Amino acid sequence: MIDPRPADDQHPVTETDATAPVPSARGALGLAMFACEIAAFVVLAVWGAVSWPFPANVVAGIVTPAIAVLMWALFVSPRAVLAVHPFIRAVVELLVFGAAGAALWAMGLFWLGVAYAVVAVTVGALSGRSRLA
Repeated sequence: MIDPRPADDQHPVTETDATAPVPSARGALGLAMFACEIAAFVVLAVWGAVSWPFPANVVAGIVTPAIAVLMWALFVSPRAVLAVHPFIRAVVELLVFGAAGAALWAMGLFWLGVAYAVVAVTVGALSGRSRLA
């Protein structure tokens, strides 16, 4: 396979760029992690919107997931702004997932909150192990 990109000294083209195998487990784990992240942000937005009276629910429905997204972007995302120790990264990840589980519980969906927390923490732990390996 011929690569149309020009080969120069800064970006050498190697044969492994196009033919490197991507492990399917890492891809599936990444997809599960992404689904847990999006679910956490959606749950926090819904909790903020339904748990407060009118003027505050608009603010809470926007600010709560915005804080979670900001924390995620700063510390946890694959392209995190701040490079932190893996322990700090795990704590922030647990805070976001725990907040989503607690929000489900606060909305009266106890078992859904417990199930989400178990799945999210399991996926986060497996993802963390694959990042450290």
